Amino acid sequence: MLTLVIGNKNTSSWSLRPWLVLRHLGLAFSEIGLLLDTPEFKPQLARYSPAGRVPVLIEGDLHIWDSLAIAEYLHEKSGGLAWPADAATRAHARSVSAEMHSGFSALRQTWPMNATARLNVALDSTGASDVARIDELWQDCRAKYSGDGPWLFGRYCIADAMYAPVVLRFNTYAPSLSPVAKAYMQQTLSDPHLQEWMRDGAREVGAA
Repeated sequence: MLTLVIGNKNTSSWSLRPWLVLRHLGLAFSEIGLLLDTPEFKPQLARYSPAGRVPVLIEGDLHIWDSLAIAEYLHEKSGGLAWPADAATRAHARSVSAEMHSGFSALRQTWPMNATARLNVALDSTGASDVARIDELWQDCRAKYSGDGPWLFGRYCIADAMYAPVVLRFNTYAPSLSPVAKAYMQQTLSDPHLQEWMRDGAREVGAA
């Protein structure tokens, strides 16, 4: 049985990514939710991960931390369903996902994920460049793969999960985007799994 240890659904962007991969693959799993920014968080998380961060995927004695590492494990566990089947397309999707994983720090720091809020926070030039680069990435993917389906690479894959928290950030802070990027945002926001996550986040905020 798979277990995913996650943080608050309203604000934990890294927790969202493997959660969406699990949902889209249809893999059964249980959740352990830990409250971020509380005195109990680190002692509780130490039971599951030496890295001191969520998410963590647990299967038996195996503990996997880091969202992308978890997603890769789920790709293997599903028989190769979490990335595009074509090798060249898969390499492109991995490149796009790795850029998200390691980049866009100005955007992340200035616009933290808050799935339920609508905020007006200005970006500096570096953050604005991050937005422009993401818009460019989305336009390029949709131009190449729109004939295969509505997601970045046609069929839903890890790349879409990697950019889902960015979609929520854009929904919160409302930057100016191209029509193609706006259409991809709406596609992502209409995902029933993401909507479930957002409803859970709203309940967290209401209970706080």
